[in-house]
Amino acid sequence: MVGVEGHYILIKTVCGKSNDITFLVDPSMDLALQELAKRIFPLCKSFLLINQFVESRSQFQSGLVNHAFSAALRALLLDYQAMVAQLEHQFRLGRLSLQGLWFYCQPMMRSMQGLSTVIQRASVNNISGSAVLNLLQSQAKAMAGDNAVRMMLEKMAQCASSAYMSILERWVYEGVIDDPYGEFFIAEDKSLQKESLTQDYEAKYWRQRYSLKDGIPSFLANIAGTILTTGKYLNVMRECGHNVQVPPSENSKLMSFGSNHHYLECIKAAYNFASGELLNLIKDKYDLTGRLRSIKHYLLLDQGDFLVHFMDIARDELAKKPDEVSVEKLQSLLDLALRTTAAAADPFHEGLTCVVERSSLLRRLGTFNDLEVTLRNSGDNDLEEPVSITGLETFSLSYKVHWPLSIVLSSKALIKYQLLFRFLFHCKHVDRQLCGAWQVHQGVRALNTHGTAISRSSLLCRSMLKFINSLLHYLTFEVIEPNWHLMYNKLQSAKSIDEVIQHHDFFLDKCLRECLLLLPELLKKVERLKSMCLQYAAATQWLISSSIELHNPVEPIDDSKGLNKAKWKSGQVLKSTTRNVAVTDSVLKFEKEFNTELQSLGSILSSNSQAEPYLSHLAQWLLGVKNVKNGL
Repeated sequence: MVGVEGHYILIKTVCGKSNDITFLVDPSMDLALQELAKRIFPLCKSFLLINQFVESRSQFQSGLVNHAFSAALRALLLDYQAMVAQLEHQFRLGRLSLQGLWFYCQPMMRSMQGLSTVIQRASVNNISGSAVLNLLQSQAKAMAGDNAVRMMLEKMAQCASSAYMSILERWVYEGVIDDPYGEFFIAEDKSLQKESLTQDYEAKYWRQRYSLKDGIPSFLANIAGTILTTGKYLNVMRECGHNVQVPPSENSKLMSFGSNHHYLECIKAAYNFASGELLNLIKDKYDLTGRLRSIKHYLLLDQGDFLVHFMDIARDELAKKPDEVSVEKLQSLLDLALRTTAAAADPFHEGLTCVVERSSLLRRLGTFNDLEVTLRNSGDNDLEEPVSITGLETFSLSYKVHWPLSIVLSSKALIKYQLLFRFLFHCKHVDRQLCGAWQVHQGVRALNTHGTAISRSSLLCRSMLKFINSLLHYLTFEVIEPNWHLMYNKLQSAKSIDEVIQHHDFFLDKCLRECLLLLPELLKKVERLKSMCLQYAAATQWLISSSIELHNPVEPIDDSKGLNKAKWKSGQVLKSTTRNVAVTDSVLKFEKEFNTELQSLGSILSSNSQAEPYLSHLAQWLLGVKNVKNGL
């Protein structure tokens, strides 16, 4: 019964994963006694299997859970050996028969057999950690009909889980993984550092520095995500030099699990504490809302005074090709614009930096991971670069973000801000060019230009200005402002940093879509219209000067000979007629192309407004249409 062979019974062990054990009975033994002995063999076999398991799993490489499980089994074996010693004492006194031995072994036999079943499965699969706990729990549920065995297996599961719960306790209370044998269901990738958040587009640090592994204990499966997040929050605070621990309270120790689910309450309390502490740290000490407001001022053009000044002083540099633009010079000009405008009062303006891309906005969108599929699905692969692009098309602003704000303002989020800025900035540039053209027209108002090319050009300039102003109004007041206030209100009621990230990302994605940056067909039409506006603004000076010459021809100084004067007038009439036709044709060409593109844009807005309701607002601003659904 304790693994010691006798004269009539021998032990045979079959080596292998299961280490199966059989007993050989001396055939000369009385058959009745043989049958009685065979009834007790399962108990003896269970003892030997359990004892072997305890010896093998007590080694240091077996893991803390196996160590704790072995310690509980060792205590059980001590009780078993005490029972055997008492039976042996009764036998020596002549008071114990085989029938009596069978009777006294009955209570222990079922428990030992239940344990041996678990041990055999654990040995065959060589499991450790949470797999041992799951095996004990599943076997306890399978033995629901035998209350004694079920309770014994549950007790073993609780004893084995004590070491595991100690690891869990350090994680949810301190944010530390104290897991020397790799048994915990949370893995740490130490190669990912917090500094990577400012360069890594995918923000792997936040998502992959700590991650869930396979083999989560069944009693923690429903709360594994909360456990992971709790420790992550505590780690962020420790990385900030803000050492914090969940304050201990009465009955807060996570020593074991049970049917009262007290451990779940402790974990939820730890999560609420860590979440609140980190959120307050980022909001108060690092002023998250202030940073977001500052980024809105500059990258979403909420405050335009610095931008106007910057565009004035950086005009020549931005007019160069992207490869020729000096980023250092632009940075110094930007700093000058910030210091000499209202932006100087912003304590966060020093984080603003200049960036000059090497590709157009459409091409940049095509390489942006989240948008690439959308562009390909549009059915239009016309993403060729414009014939000639300048710094005005590729200029952008960026913002230096440090830990822990980089959790929210990650590289991915900043790229989305930059895409919005580039679109808004170029719209502002088009608006400035058209305003310059309009000023040229206003300068010749004194001339009687009614019915001339100048008059027609003036009307076209007004139409283009209305288009770009309406587009800017839609982008800023119909999209960015309302979505910003919606996000801001949600941030005030957010309960965790993950909610903050979710609301912020939703704001950016919604702005990108409603600003047409995720709708390539519409975006290309708008870009084409903007290009026409720039071409027209560039040609305005020639159109106006040509028209003025037609109305104010310079007569020859020497008019003594009437014949020469008559010839001169005849030549001027012919020249005037030819130039007037050329100027008028140019204006009509601009007007026709612009109106055609605008009408085409209206048709696309009409066809897409049902799927994308916000497009009806854009149509109303651009085309003055009240009901897009009824047709444009």
